Amino acid sequence: MRECKIENNKSNCTCTYEPCSRKGICCECVRYHLEYSEMPACFFPPEVERTYDRSVDRFVATYQKKRR
Repeated sequence: MRECKIENNKSNCTCTYEPCSRKGICCECVRYHLEYSEMPACFFPPEVERTYDRSVDRFVATYQKKRR
């Protein structure tokens, strides 16, 4: 099993929700957000991530706009 590189992950994490207990633990973050039909912060551009709307609908809408 691979070792989790939490500190390295934290340095690349774009999540602005500071009290997050999953910051740097990507597998837990992805699992948590999928449980709530959401996407992790790192899947969004900064201006969208800051809204905390991590819904799948927002993800699709964000990238549909970018393709046009």
